[in-house]
Amino acid sequence: VQLQASGGGLVQAGGSLRLSCAASGRTFSSYAVGWFRQAPGKEREFVAAITWSGSYAFYADSVKGRFTISRDNANNTVNLQMNSLEPEDTAVYYCAADRSGWGNKRSDLYDYWGQGTLVTVSS
Repeated sequence: VQLQASGGGLVQAGGSLRLSCAASGRTFSSYAVGWFRQAPGKEREFVAAITWSGSYAFYADSVKGRFTISRDNANNTVNLQMNSLEPEDTAVYYCAADRSGWGNKRSDLYDYWGQGTLVTVSS
């Protein structure tokens, strides 16, 4: 499975962005997908994840109620809709695939990673 993250950019605080993770591989629909982010000088942190079927999603407390993860298995994509963005959301965002199908908040349990897309939120 190869992953390609896109959709990052510069946005003002309070604005919105939609990140996409496009995957190649016929088995993508069996993988859970997670989004992680890494701000300058900080460790990578969990943002959101969605199970293989899309029936269950879970979020970091810091983004709950503002971000929504969704997937379209027919088109091998997972999206992260980010609303009410804050300067603290500034980071490189990565998508990752977990072959267990259930997702996890631990980054070391993911098997494949995309290259990252930069999100910058100005105050």
